[in-house]
Amino acid sequence: MGQSLPKPALRPFLPGDLPRLVDIYQASVMELAEEDYSEAQREAWAAIADDESFGTRLAEGLTLLATMEGLPVGFASLKDNERVDFLYVHPATAGQGVASMLYDAVEKLARARGAKRLTVDASDTARPFFERRGFMPQRRNTVSLGDEWLATTTMEKRLAPQEDGKASS
Repeated sequence: MGQSLPKPALRPFLPGDLPRLVDIYQASVMELAEEDYSEAQREAWAAIADDESFGTRLAEGLTLLATMEGLPVGFASLKDNERVDFLYVHPATAGQGVASMLYDAVEKLARARGAKRLTVDASDTARPFFERRGFMPQRRNTVSLGDEWLATTTMEKRLAPQEDGKASS
């Protein structure tokens, strides 16, 4: 009988998680975005995590971690209750539902807090993921990182009011 994959679990970000999230972020950028961005672009993008403001951004938003067997394998961050600021998964766990689980949790929290929409500046790599979840492209962007330019797409998803299960009279 085949061995089943461990199920991911969710938990909040803790300051001690930062070194592992830097690793996840940089591995994700360097490996998963390889088809859409040049090596120089990916290196400039990955270098964002070397700045101390990276940890501050994670702490300021609502950041959730996906863990497998207790180790972080991905993370998502919701900023200002309507912006998906980060959504990154380690390449070793890509395609195992980790990003979907993280996104679903972030959307559920945003809805519970009364958000009417979600926005994201999606990389060309992430754009299909967000399109499958109902996000619509709003505009193309060119982001300057050091000596490199990266294309992204600002996307938006309108959130319908949540059903509370009560019948109206």
